[in-house]
Amino acid sequence: MESPSSETEIIEHVVLFNIKDEDFQDPSKVNAMVNGLNALNSLNSVTYLTAGPILRTRSLPSSLKFTHMLHARYSTRANLSEYSLCDEHVSVVESLVKPICDDVMAVDWAVDLLGQSPSVPRPGSGMRFTFLKIEDVEEREKILEGMKKKEESLGGFEQISFGENISDRGKGFSVAFLVVFHDLNELDACEEYEDQMRKLIDKFKVSDDHLIAVDYVVPRLSPATSLD
Repeated sequence: MESPSSETEIIEHVVLFNIKDEDFQDPSKVNAMVNGLNALNSLNSVTYLTAGPILRTRSLPSSLKFTHMLHARYSTRANLSEYSLCDEHVSVVESLVKPICDDVMAVDWAVDLLGQSPSVPRPGSGMRFTFLKIEDVEEREKILEGMKKKEESLGGFEQISFGENISDRGKGFSVAFLVVFHDLNELDACEEYEDQMRKLIDKFKVSDDHLIAVDYVVPRLSPATSLD
């Protein structure tokens, strides 16, 4: 993989997990998976990483179900590749994720965060992730350009990130958006962002089956994996 062209560009990595119903009833298995994923934050290739339960699902195709997620950032695509192949990551996936999850989806994109808040979101930050399935390449470019224009007029958030998916595990979802708020209260009050996103979705006629929107709160990790 090639490295980003800008020193302020980072690679976003989001993984959505669905824990099987029978295993969801066993907190020890769920906690082991979440703790194992969060421990990967200590890897040298990782700039930032947290994992935890999805706070709420605002839109999801009827064929999909997700209960937990991981959000991570890397300074280069090479670092993401290194993380994916390292023994610690493979061990967590094989021993803690695969035995209890019946579905996994991953979305990655590159974004330039020049002039925005630090690359490590604070614990307690509220996040809205939106993924769209847009098959036409020109349509993808238009919707991303549309958000870029609207970004300048939006306010109330700490950080906004969007781009075209570069993962081959995205189930066809090709465009990603992430907005970070100071806390859950500000996320819940983000009417302006919701309104602008809805206008974009309606303009490009994105159906409910081609839309995922989930909310997540950055967990306050134990000292062993603290981001502070």
